[in-house]
Amino acid sequence: MAPFKLHALFCVFGCLPLVHPLHWQDLPPFDFSSPGSVQAWFHKVQAAISATNSGHNKIPKGNGSYPVGCTDLMFGYANESVFLRLYYPAQDQDHFDTVWIPNKEYFFGLSKFLGTPHFVGNILSFLYGSITIPASWNSSLRTGEKYPLIIFSHGLGAFRTIYSAIGLDLASYGFIVATVEHRDGSASATYYFENQTAAKAENRSWLYLKTVKEEEAETVRKEQVWQRAKECSHALSTILDIAHGSPKENILHSDFDVKQLKGAIDEDKIAVIGHSFGGATVIHTLSEDQRFKCGIALDPWMYPVSEELYSKIPQPLFFINSEQFQSPKDIMKMKRFYQPGKERNMITIRGSVHQNFVDFTFVIGKIIGNRLTLKGEIDSSVAMDLTNKASLAFLQKHLGLHKDFNQWDDLVEGNNKNLIPGPISDEVTLSPALQHSPGSRNQN
Repeated sequence: MAPFKLHALFCVFGCLPLVHPLHWQDLPPFDFSSPGSVQAWFHKVQAAISATNSGHNKIPKGNGSYPVGCTDLMFGYANESVFLRLYYPAQDQDHFDTVWIPNKEYFFGLSKFLGTPHFVGNILSFLYGSITIPASWNSSLRTGEKYPLIIFSHGLGAFRTIYSAIGLDLASYGFIVATVEHRDGSASATYYFENQTAAKAENRSWLYLKTVKEEEAETVRKEQVWQRAKECSHALSTILDIAHGSPKENILHSDFDVKQLKGAIDEDKIAVIGHSFGGATVIHTLSEDQRFKCGIALDPWMYPVSEELYSKIPQPLFFINSEQFQSPKDIMKMKRFYQPGKERNMITIRGSVHQNFVDFTFVIGKIIGNRLTLKGEIDSSVAMDLTNKASLAFLQKHLGLHKDFNQWDDLVEGNNKNLIPGPISDEVTLSPALQHSPGSRNQN
């Protein structure tokens, strides 16, 4: 698979002018024999890319009425600490300065996940490291009401920051969204601090994607999904402790005061959402933790889901699938959760692909995005809007919210020209391109 992915990435780099419409004629001559010339060229391009990205958020703004703030929180030390990105209704929004992917090491992790050489991480960081999202960094939490809480679980090879199009939108409608960064070896990269001294010195210990051999995949993935479920519950417990007034130190030492969360969470209105491996995590989390009142599985990777769970989830469960990812076997596993008396819904987004739920679908240009299956036939903004509005309608019903999200109830039933009620068919097949993508069956 590596040659295909490497070829695809070089297509991205070769089509750089299509992705970043820079003034290439303004660059100094590129002279490999002169280190000074190379350095000047590099910094000129980097500055041009920064200027292109500055003031232009490729990730869409939330559609709701609340301004959105964002912060990163880490509680505790070593690799068992809780690490998450928080999207929340903000007091005001006078600046959009939240960095999308804040550390170069995440790009190194992505290059490993793609099976490409280490230097590709430098190129990815160079291209996309300056992108910001439309949220106010460390802005004060909007006071005066209690908010429903969503714990979000990322997919395999992902990490906490690249589902911001979902987090931003839900926060703009009055949710607090906590996107967990998992420490089970499924994130392309994550970090922790060994102790207080390391935290003060910002001496990060990095943990990269765990390589799994085919013969051990089933065992490892099932162990990982259980760990992920525990991490979601641990994140929930930590946030609720703070909401109850129990002091917790954010060892990242940001300007966001976690004491603002005291009394700000509606404990009767808690849900779990996840994409891909995160979708499987949703199912396992619901089976273990009744504090979650409902769950939404976005194009879930059903491979690691234990069959013993079919009858063990009393909470409402909503499957939102892409058109090309799920196999007939996956769909059958989902249908097994349709037990008597259980609230279940499933829709499929026409013309969508597995990566339509991830921010990269907005960052990459159309031609290259289609080539890398980061975009589907459907417009990325339309697909995301359908996902978020259907989710809001489902959440209103099952969390007992007094909002106007029921205007989108038809989407939950698949009543829209861009939706299919249930699965696309019982004869789902993968396109050749998708079979070789990072989203395929056993490696997700």
